[in-house]
Parts: sequence; structure tokens; C-alpha cells
Amino acid sequence: MKSHKDLDVWRAAIDLARDTYELTKAYPKEEQYGIIAQMRRSAVSIASNIAEGAARQGNKEFLQFLYIALGSASELDTQIEISRKIPPDPRRHSRKTAVD
Repeated sequence: MKSHKDLDVWRAAIDLARDTYELTKAYPKEEQYGIIAQMRRSAVSIASNIAEGAARQGNKEFLQFLYIALGSASELDTQIEISRKIPPDPRRHSRKTAVD
């Protein structure tokens, strides 16, 4: 089997983790140990499980780790949806934006 670094899905997961870290930089500091940490852990878990599965001996084991990565992707999707539902604190946004 190839290295995990040769897998397109692993590369995409690495990009997703990077994007998640960038996105969550804009979140309020009080969420550092809340939703930010959960989202970052979920994103890192996706790539990590793909890599661990690729290092296993058989396809059955690899598939099991892909299912675990899929679970982490579902967690991240849920955390993104939750963060969309939480309204921003108006005290943190004193200036009008272009959208306003």
C-alpha cells in the first residue's frame, strides 16, 4: 500500500484542518476551550485517522479507520452548524460591516 501522503483524501483532510484553524482564528477568545478546540480536534482527527488506517496491514482495517474519519467529519459538520446558529455578541461588533 502507498503512504498516506500519497492519498488525495489525506491531502484534502490536511487542507480542511488548515482551513478550520484559519476559520476559528476569527472566533471569540472565550470559545478557545469550547467550540474552537472541538472543531480543531475534529478536523485533525480526520487526517490522523486516514493516516493511521493507511499504515495498517489490510484493507479491512483501513476501511475501519476511514469510517472513524467519516465520524469525525460528521462531528465537524455539526460543530460548524452549531457555530452558525450562535448569534455574534453585538458588543464585539461595534462597527457596521459591508453586509449591514
